[in-house]
Amino acid sequence: MEARNCKFKVTDFSRAFFIVKTEELMYNSLMDDLGGTLKIAETSAFVPTFLLEEAFLKESKQAKQQLQTRLLLSSLADKMSAASSGKSVFGVSVYWAAETPLNSAANTIQRFLGSRLKEELKKQGKKARFMGFPRDRTQPQLTSVEVLKKGLVETNAEIILCIGKTQTSIGTTIAVHNPFEFQRRDVEKPAQRRIFGISPRIAKIMVNLSHCTEGKVFLDPFCGVGNILLEALLTKARVIGLDINRWCVEAARRNLEWLKAEYSLREADYGVLQGDTRRLTSKIREEVDCIATEPDLGPALRQIPTAPYAEKIVENLRPLFDDFVHEGYEVLRENGFLVLVTPYVKTRTGKPVRMNIQEIALKAGFQPVKPYQKPFFEENEPLPPLSEASSFIDVDERHKIGREISIFQKTA
Repeated sequence: MEARNCKFKVTDFSRAFFIVKTEELMYNSLMDDLGGTLKIAETSAFVPTFLLEEAFLKESKQAKQQLQTRLLLSSLADKMSAASSGKSVFGVSVYWAAETPLNSAANTIQRFLGSRLKEELKKQGKKARFMGFPRDRTQPQLTSVEVLKKGLVETNAEIILCIGKTQTSIGTTIAVHNPFEFQRRDVEKPAQRRIFGISPRIAKIMVNLSHCTEGKVFLDPFCGVGNILLEALLTKARVIGLDINRWCVEAARRNLEWLKAEYSLREADYGVLQGDTRRLTSKIREEVDCIATEPDLGPALRQIPTAPYAEKIVENLRPLFDDFVHEGYEVLRENGFLVLVTPYVKTRTGKPVRMNIQEIALKAGFQPVKPYQKPFFEENEPLPPLSEASSFIDVDERHKIGREISIFQKTA
């Protein structure tokens, strides 16, 4: 949003959701441009969280009656009625901040809202079915696939309740993540390199962190088969890839051609070169606006290594990263962003081994970026714990070597 000059403030923040105040409605394709967001809802009402505590922890009937009115359930039912004909299907998803004790009552709250909304629809002469959940589901939340398959966005028929520490919001889902599009770009592209491939979701997030937008010049100097390049091309940027491996260069070109045809990108502007990234300035003769890349992260490991072996892996990679970061600084435009993956190696001691990429970047002239220290939050509100973060970890149980994603900026 910052890269697209959308003015906004974050008014509430938790691990499950955040609430954004904007001067204008978000553009329709925003969800397609995001990598880590599952749903976007338009808020219609706020109530103090203590009112829900009175209603569902202390079982106050008066509080429940107040909620039905103050949550504007009749207005939400009106929106559903106007958007569909005949019998409709609707659902309610409840999200909560970790600080609230209402998580134990979330299922009860979800059923309360569902039954009250059904009553409101019945008053309007509207037949409706309230979507339930499988018994093994631990949280009362519809998945994005369920919302997509039932067409709940088009019929204003998913209600989102977000329970914050001090205030609770209710609204209607206006956009939902489509995992099938990411899957399509992941498994249907003609050239694959599965062991070393980065997922479209992570690639999209990295492209966004680099502030890549339409018309900018984007570079991935370790492009592999082009996974990051594909996500950058979808922003309508001018895309440049580089790789030392000739097969990868040809594979990336094939994948970019495929994307151009599949997504009807008639004006797509891209090129892929073969070359050594440690001599980047001899291959890239123009300034680029943004760089996002995943260099070599080390060998494919069959088992979690010892700490000394993990340190050896990182130390052997350090000269490559050192050379690249200095070369990258030279080709990047002033105020441009570098988003870089470094190895996060698990060890048998349980303590991961990481590369000190901050030291390398500072020596090259870059400044680390802490994205959550930007003035995105309401004044006098405490910053969330992420405010000190300048990197993000992407690792799961099956990974022996994970990703640490860092952000740097070339400043004057």
